[in-house]
Amino acid sequence: MSTAHLLLEDGTLFQGDAIGATGAAVGEVVFNTAMSGYQEILTDPSYKGQIVVMTYPHIGNYGVNPEDIESPRPWVEGFVVRELSPVMSNFRATQPLDAYLTQHGIVGIQGINTRALTERLRVTGAMRGILSTQENAPQQLLTTVRRSPEMVGQDLVPAVTCAQPYTWTAGSQAPHAAHRTPHPQVVVMDFGVKHNILRQLVEVGCRVTVVPAQTTAEDIMGRAPDGVVLSNGPGDPAAVTYAIATIRRLLGRLPLFGICLGHQLLGLALGGKTFKLKFGHHGANHPVKDLRTGRVAITSQNHGFAVDFETIPDTRTTLTHLNLNDQTVEGFAHAEHRILSVQYHPEASPGPHDANGLFREFASMLDASH
Repeated sequence: MSTAHLLLEDGTLFQGDAIGATGAAVGEVVFNTAMSGYQEILTDPSYKGQIVVMTYPHIGNYGVNPEDIESPRPWVEGFVVRELSPVMSNFRATQPLDAYLTQHGIVGIQGINTRALTERLRVTGAMRGILSTQENAPQQLLTTVRRSPEMVGQDLVPAVTCAQPYTWTAGSQAPHAAHRTPHPQVVVMDFGVKHNILRQLVEVGCRVTVVPAQTTAEDIMGRAPDGVVLSNGPGDPAAVTYAIATIRRLLGRLPLFGICLGHQLLGLALGGKTFKLKFGHHGANHPVKDLRTGRVAITSQNHGFAVDFETIPDTRTTLTHLNLNDQTVEGFAHAEHRILSVQYHPEASPGPHDANGLFREFASMLDASH
């Protein structure tokens, strides 16, 4: 097995065994605390630009299958694990994780102290890093990583959005959605949308059309939708200026549902600000309190930025959800503009279904708008 190196921008060097493809990858190094779901993590477009470290020590034991992907391909820049399982054991598995990484050109490393690496990132904050299987001197690698762009100021949405509009129909319609006739038409602005968001919309009775991130408000309204979903996605929300302008022109015209990056873009469209978190929220075990009901949901999260709720000038905006780990904003609403917005991923299932009700809540908004 060949050697691989992970070098952080502060000069911290880890040496281990190469997995996946050969070559080099540069990105922001972040850690994910999920115990499973590595396939969904790899194929989440929100991880574009990032090297992901799994804190759970044993990864790959159930292999990879085509049913659990969240987009057509993996988007992580690199993948870091303590131990890659040499054996896959699941009746749905079609190939080992190592072969999947190799197939898609994802450079990886195993056999390093991921506990020490995670502690370093928690203390110092998310850092740029380079993951390489090549024979480069550490100083050369350090020069490369320090010349790479910071995550702040990067618009990564154009790399992950769809090229053309398309219709999504996959998903089984739930019994409680059968009464919706005709089914409401929803336009999803694709900033890096996950497949399960689209499936969940179908399951609550929506007809779903996905459009590229650069689609104008006029084009969206020309489709006569009953509501718009603003999807998850990668990068700095403040850099996605065209989407902020589009959302601003949609405010008050029809119901809007923001998820993750879409939530941040809504906050910016309302006049607020976003800020970079020290090491972000990446995992499947984040407790979020719904301030409207007092209930706590265990949520899946993947974001490095957050909305500063206090900077939103519109006092009609209501704080609805709070992260119980660090008290950051996890959701807000605006009754007059018919906005529902959450920072976490309600389509993911760590709870396993704690947050699914948000899709039904959005569907009720669509019903009420008729």
